[in-house]
Amino acid sequence: MISYIEKVLMDPYPIRTAYITLVKKLGLFKYEHRVRIGAVERPHYGYCLFQGCMLAKKLGLSRVSVIEFGVAGGSGLVNLEHHAREISKALSIDIEIYGFDSGEGLPSPLDYRDLPHHWRAGFYKMDIEKLQRHLTKSVLVLGDVSQTVGAFFERFQPAPIACVMVDLDFYSSTVAALKLFSRDNYNHMLPRLFCYFDDVRGSEIQLYSDYTGERLAISEFNTANENIKFSPAYYLLGTKAVAPWYNNIYILHAFDHPQYNQFISEDDQQLILT
Repeated sequence: MISYIEKVLMDPYPIRTAYITLVKKLGLFKYEHRVRIGAVERPHYGYCLFQGCMLAKKLGLSRVSVIEFGVAGGSGLVNLEHHAREISKALSIDIEIYGFDSGEGLPSPLDYRDLPHHWRAGFYKMDIEKLQRHLTKSVLVLGDVSQTVGAFFERFQPAPIACVMVDLDFYSSTVAALKLFSRDNYNHMLPRLFCYFDDVRGSEIQLYSDYTGERLAISEFNTANENIKFSPAYYLLGTKAVAPWYNNIYILHAFDHPQYNQFISEDDQQLILT
């Protein structure tokens, strides 16, 4: 494990890190600024939800949904509720939250693609009653994701999905979850979704690759679907100061979605010669 001193010495942007830490600790400035610079708890959650809601507003929507695949103990859902409250106030938009999980912890890995060298059956079992006491608006969708995904839209009639958080660990579970995003479900989602995949970087233990886990599931999804694709958020990766979690952000593009080509940019982009 890397020590605090090692982290400081390895930080390529120490002044920026100190600024973000100070803003986060003291709660300085408006939420919109804090979430843009990552000065919030789980900045990847806040960022994806904020940007998804910004897009929804530009498309004329007043209500959206966010999904977390892989709830485990529930800290992520509790955090999403915090961000949803802040974003609802800032943007005047209603946000529904849905958390998919078996409640029983990880199943047994099916093969090498589920990384059995790192995961074991039973990891991350949920205390359902305890979590329910901490939630105020989130809806738990309990059961095997391969079963619950199929009936989700009919059962819950959710608002259009604006962003998705995927933390299912396994290749097989992620493949099942991504079946939610098909051409048949375009009326239940925005044309571009901000997505966070938790297990695409890892450490020297996991050694995530393009041939296992969530990375393989993303690749196969892109190969199997002609007009809906996941892409890294290249605009984030191209910034001067790249936060580690930028590498976990993907955008799901539904190219033939009825609203994909709807203009949302600035009306006046004329350049004047001076």
